[in-house]
Amino acid sequence: MKRQGGFTLIELVVVIVILGILAVTAAPRFLNLQGDARKSALQGLRGAMNGAAGIVYGKAAIAGIETKAADTDVKVDNVTTAFGYPTADSTGIANAVIGLTTDWSAYADTTSDPDVYYATFPSTSVSDLTTLKATNCYVKYTAAKSKDVTEAAKTEVVDTGC
Repeated sequence: MKRQGGFTLIELVVVIVILGILAVTAAPRFLNLQGDARKSALQGLRGAMNGAAGIVYGKAAIAGIETKAADTDVKVDNVTTAFGYPTADSTGIANAVIGLTTDWSAYADTTSDPDVYYATFPSTSVSDLTTLKATNCYVKYTAAKSKDVTEAAKTEVVDTGC
């Protein structure tokens, strides 16, 4: 009779054990989904802020107020504007983006730069602007500084700490 070749049960068990060890050590490196999800959520918030700022600017241009500086009378649909874009405060960008103050932790920089507004994930550990900046996981909205296109409103995502 001819002997049939194949793997023994012990060889198969050894291979399965080796594959299990590799999976346990390599899987965490490839499955860091929470960090990726947080970064993507911040990109989504940035898109919402950009979209809201663009819509407000379009309405401001139609109303003919896109060249006016910030003032309590310069509003578009209850959104305070500066040079056509939402201001960086609770009456500007916070009113333009629905859910910004309820679904996110949002802070205006009232001391060093009043033209900047920050937003991040709601957290009990983030209670002020200094703590928020230290997380390196936020969206930064900068209001327009003049009617010049190079100084228009802009958003930036900082996600190195997510």
